[in-house]
Amino acid sequence: MDLPLPHLDRLFDYLVPEDLDDVARPGVRLKVRFSGQLVDAWLLERVADSEHPKLAYLEKVVSGEPVLSAEIARLAREVADRYAGSLADVLRLAVPPRHAAAEKPPKTPTLEELPPSPPADPADPAEPADPSRHVLQQSVASDPLQDHALLQNVTGTVPAGRAGRVGGAGGAGWGRYAAGEAYLRALADGRAPRAVWSAAPGEDWPARLAEAIAVTVESGRGAVAVVADARDLDRLDEALTVRFGGGDRHVALSAALGPAERYRRFLRASRGEVSAVIGNRASAFAPVAALGFVAIWDDGDDLHSEQRSPYPHARQTLLNRAQLAEAAVLVAGFTRTAEGQQLVESGWAREINPGRDEARRIVVQTADDRQLARDPAAVSARLPSVAWEAARESLRAGAPVLVQVPRRGYLPSVACQDCRERARCPHCAGPLALTSSQSIAECRWCARPAGGYTCPRCGGRRLRASVTGVRRTAEEMGRALPGYTVRTSGRDGVLPTVTNEPALVLATPGAEPVAEGGYGAVLLLDTWALLTRADLRAGEEALRRWMNAAALARPGGRVIVVADGSLVVVQALMRWDAAWLAARELAERRELGFPPAARFASLTGTPAAVAEQLAATRLPTGADLLGPIELPDGQERMLVRVTRSHAAELAAALHAAAGVRSARKAPDAVRVQMDPLELL
Repeated sequence: MDLPLPHLDRLFDYLVPEDLDDVARPGVRLKVRFSGQLVDAWLLERVADSEHPKLAYLEKVVSGEPVLSAEIARLAREVADRYAGSLADVLRLAVPPRHAAAEKPPKTPTLEELPPSPPADPADPAEPADPSRHVLQQSVASDPLQDHALLQNVTGTVPAGRAGRVGGAGGAGWGRYAAGEAYLRALADGRAPRAVWSAAPGEDWPARLAEAIAVTVESGRGAVAVVADARDLDRLDEALTVRFGGGDRHVALSAALGPAERYRRFLRASRGEVSAVIGNRASAFAPVAALGFVAIWDDGDDLHSEQRSPYPHARQTLLNRAQLAEAAVLVAGFTRTAEGQQLVESGWAREINPGRDEARRIVVQTADDRQLARDPAAVSARLPSVAWEAARESLRAGAPVLVQVPRRGYLPSVACQDCRERARCPHCAGPLALTSSQSIAECRWCARPAGGYTCPRCGGRRLRASVTGVRRTAEEMGRALPGYTVRTSGRDGVLPTVTNEPALVLATPGAEPVAEGGYGAVLLLDTWALLTRADLRAGEEALRRWMNAAALARPGGRVIVVADGSLVVVQALMRWDAAWLAARELAERRELGFPPAARFASLTGTPAAVAEQLAATRLPTGADLLGPIELPDGQERMLVRVTRSHAAELAAALHAAAGVRSARKAPDAVRVQMDPLELL
């Protein structure tokens, strides 16, 4: 039943009345009477008998459309158990809300409405169907965890009718990687290879994913691919449309489509009208028949982590799904997470890395932001000499320049000009900021203006920049390099693409537009803002954002990172070796007992509620309690650490304790989150 109470997270038996016997099929939506109220429910199974002697009847079948397949129901149960959640919560993520109009079949045109048929051309007979395109190949791996040598032992045999497609795709794209063509051949043969792919700089990753999806579909199986945001989804959608020669063999799912259109596309996949589904994190549950391939791009992006209970991560959902369906896996990105590295080191997946020649397609240099250029304009723009020269050379050569600035806004933080004390709001103690060169300081928390600000420490009344945002940087660089167009991309407006013309393009991380032909230079400024974050994943996240920007450079383009070249993260960028940094990160986390080497649970709520939750939880042997950590609004946070072997036991215990509290009608809720992205 679709109820948010943990103590009701179980199956209930109901009788099916005779008049609903034909439409009450597994997977349909229901209305049932429970505790005197009419509630929504799912029909999961029809059985002949029940152990309960007295049962109520179903009230209504809301829709005869079976939108919840047995595979997705089983996957949802696994995800709920892993993340200490309820099945109903996961099903809300897996199946979009119903729109009755979308379930109606399309109207059949009358004879008068049909367009006239063109005369047949005997010189152009219809091409006969190729039956080999619809043959379901047998999987060779009875247990995917045992199949470690898939990529090494590929025979190279390609089924008839598909050899040209696989060979051509690999030669131009996947052929850049040592194991790339072998991975495609394994997909074409109906196998289930598992790989972690680190893309080369300048890689057209949507085209590579489209090739892998197309090869899978042409082998008679289905595919699901998940990307982080709408821009990536549009690029992959376009690449698949080109690869398939149209958009009738796949659908793209996104919340931005609107409820009706999203449900209409969901039904196309559920009814088997398409074989491939791409989309954002919720698309990991997309109903695809005969699933043979799942992929996730840029799995380190925090957008892949669901913000609603039970907070599953799309990467883990896809891994669970691939395990259930014995499907192929591709965890991909320009960089590599510690979780991806663990898949490689455990032998569960193999790695696909670019060769050294491919990694050297761009030139990465470091610059110290203390060594500014002698030109006064460059000094005001905060550009070291190397970055200044790279930008000018690119513009003179007619190529755009990308500048990544990690802070949005104009001056998001200001300080006293005299004593350097950070300026704060006298009403709420929030940080003061400037939104433009003509504005007065205002609080970022309560939005109150602070025109008459006086420093409480020294009495000074002048303000200086403490942190410079992307719009102020654009203003400074526009003065330093006059005569060129300056464009910004960020929270106020994200540019998907820019033309291949000399221009300055300033963007916050994740909002970098793609340039036609690539950027002549990429400047990574204010790197300290990413490296000094109080976060376990600070180094990993910094490298991910830098590589995503650097990968947009054209072959031979220059990437200037304003940071100390001796830093480990900077060394990984210069060598374009994300696997090396991921291996170091994973080794350090194993030594310290941090994820993914260990499993964590986060409990957030009032101190009394958290204490009650812990008291009701039967913690596994060896569980460590870390905290409490004080949070705003009288909240606190406790962390529970266990070994990976005790993770399932911890999740079950926390869910059972939540059920005890909900049965008691505890007044204060506790947010239970397994494997939180943020620990600090």
